[in-house]
Formats: sequence, C-alpha cells, structure tokens
Amino acid sequence: MFETGILYEKNYASRAYINVNQGGSSSGKTFSILQVLFTLGMVDPGCVISVVAQDVPNLRRGAYRDAKRIWGESPDLKAWWGRPNETDRIFTCINGSIIEFVSFQDEQDAKGSRRDYLFVNECNGISYDVFRQLLLRTRKKIFLDYNPAVRFWVHDEVIGQDNTQLFISDHRHNPFLSADEHKKIEAYYHQDFEFFQVYARGKTGKLAGLVYNNWEVVPEMPKYFKSEWYGLDFGFTNDPTALIRVRLSEGHLWCQELISERGLTNPDISKRMINLSMHSGSDIIADSAEPKSIAELQRMRWRVEGALKGADSISSGIDTLKRYKLMVTQDSALIRSELAKYRWANQVNKATGEETLLNKPVDAFNHTLDAIRYVALNRLQEQRVYRGAKARTTQYYGNN
Repeated sequence: MFETGILYEKNYASRAYINVNQGGSSSGKTFSILQVLFTLGMVDPGCVISVVAQDVPNLRRGAYRDAKRIWGESPDLKAWWGRPNETDRIFTCINGSIIEFVSFQDEQDAKGSRRDYLFVNECNGISYDVFRQLLLRTRKKIFLDYNPAVRFWVHDEVIGQDNTQLFISDHRHNPFLSADEHKKIEAYYHQDFEFFQVYARGKTGKLAGLVYNNWEVVPEMPKYFKSEWYGLDFGFTNDPTALIRVRLSEGHLWCQELISERGLTNPDISKRMINLSMHSGSDIIADSAEPKSIAELQRMRWRVEGALKGADSISSGIDTLKRYKLMVTQDSALIRSELAKYRWANQVNKATGEETLLNKPVDAFNHTLDAIRYVALNRLQEQRVYRGAKARTTQYYGNN
C-alpha cells in the first residue's frame, strides 16, 4: 500500500499494550505510526482509532495533514478508506473502522469516549491526567511519540512499566529524507551539542538556558485590551514570514500567530492581511533590515515602520518582553514551538567540560519571537511608550 521504514515494522509487530516512540527531529515516528493505524483499521474491522494532540491546530498542521498525505498517495488506501470528513476530521474504512483526530481540553473532557487504538501525538503537550483517562478507555493498543527535550511524565509513569515497549529513533531511521536534510540535522553537532543529542540522536535532554520562561497557553485573545500592535518578520525560501498580533491587556502581552508561511512576496503578505480583516491603519512594526519590503507595503497603504534596532537591540528587546507574562493562544503553533527551543548561546570549557551561558541567544527558532520583539522595541520600552500617534496609547475596546 505504501513504502515503509523500520519504525513502521517495529510498531506494527509490537505485542506491547503501550508503545513509546521517543525520537529526534524528522525520525519519521509520526508518519510511521499513522501508517500502522491505517493498516490496523483494515485488518481489525469496525475498530475505533483515536489520534490525539494537545489542540486542533496542532492536529491540522501535524498528524492530520500527514494522514491525508499518506492516504492521498496510495491508491490501495483510497480503495479501503473514503475521503476524510474535513469537518469532523474522520477517515472511514469500508469495513466500518474509523480514524478520528481529536483533542481534549482537560481530564473531564477525556472521560467521554472509548476506543480500540490510541495514538497521542507529541504527548509532552498533554497532561498525565488527560493521558490516564485516555488509557483507561483504550482497549487494545496505545502509541505515543515526542521529541525528548526534557524529562516529563512518560519517563516517570510509563517507560519501564509492564507491557510497555520503548523505541528510540532519529533521522537516520527515516529512509524518506534527502541527503541535504540528513546533513542539516547532523550539523547541530557543531552548533549546539545538547540540542544535537535531543534532536539528532533522540536522547532525553535537559535543554538549559531557554530565553523565555514567562509564558503560558491561553484559549484565545482578550476581547478588551489597552493597545494592539502587529509584529512582522520577513522570510521567503528558508525562513517563514511571521505576522503576530500583540495585545496589551491586564498587564500581560497576548500573542497570536496570524501568518507563518514560506514563499510569500510582499503582495502576498498584503493579501493575507486583507483576508485577516486587518485595517490599513493597523500599527505594524517590521524588520528594519528589509527597508525595500517596508516601502512596498507602505505603498500598498499599510502603516508599517521599521523596528528601532541598535547594538543591544536583541538583548534590550528580550529584557523588555521578560517584564511581561506572554499569553500565547492555542492556535499559535510556531510561537509555542519556538518558545520551547529558543536558547541562550553557550560556551564550553574544553578542559573541564563546564558550560557557560552567553548573553546572546542562538540565532535559530526565533522568527515569531523576533516579530514580537520588534513590538517591544518600538512600543514597550519605557522611553518609547508614548512616542508617535496618540492612538498607540489609547484604550481600545472590541476586536478592532
């Protein structure tokens, strides 16, 4: 039906009730488990299979998107499984089996359904209490996967228990990556060894030195707020363009990811902002290293200005943001991913092995965070709070 790798073979052949897939970046664990689920649905008529992630946006961008790709590329699967129901995110097999893609808000929410097979994708994104309720309501087999950036409940409550199998994988187990993709991941060895251990070798890490620890996930943006701005970081081929809505409310900064996409031209960005119902007078602070892009957007009648950069603008902007609690919406997948990876650079003493954090961050995993920092530089630093148009410090009500 489809080409498979070693992780498919190991997970499908496993007789364990709980199958833990700990893996580095691009190891193919999610893809392989989804292939297993399609197969199980065909050989076990009428079964119910649940794929769970921490929220619907993560499902749509991750496991659900991968499942549609697997289905779309296999004529044999299409003969067994009908076109997915996009509203409910359900695949239905001709033998009565279903694969549903769902999320649960809390432990109580997870009590409401039962299933034969369970796959918790990026399980470090859900609580142990939610998982425990899912486990109690799963009859036949459970699959878990995650990147092992830090130790969490899987290591303490699951691994090592009876009827549990652990698979550790990395990009070298994925036969579908290109040579350039393998090379890029291996290059982490020379950039950041701890990061290399986690994302290139799938080993449980202890990623110290995260830049931001002052954030939490919230369901949505506040309806009532004091000020609203937009941060814009330009990208194209290798990096995504990131547009972030930032609101100041109740003394916190509320952040929502509106655009995170590669290959956008400036006219494309303008169209995306129109489709988002942004007003032409919206207060947009963009990367001042792209004056041509800023000028083009200004000619399209967007109120865009360059971020006020300087010798210490990165550390200054970070210091300003750390004075606030960052409230990140559930649908802001890239912001949350970058917050979990954005670290201070370190220097290792070769003689002693002692690691010293430097006062500058690693220039990676920072596209959405740079966009938020541009807002901090121009609107939140004390000496600049009241500069510019009066509207920038006026209290707003409603969704603007």
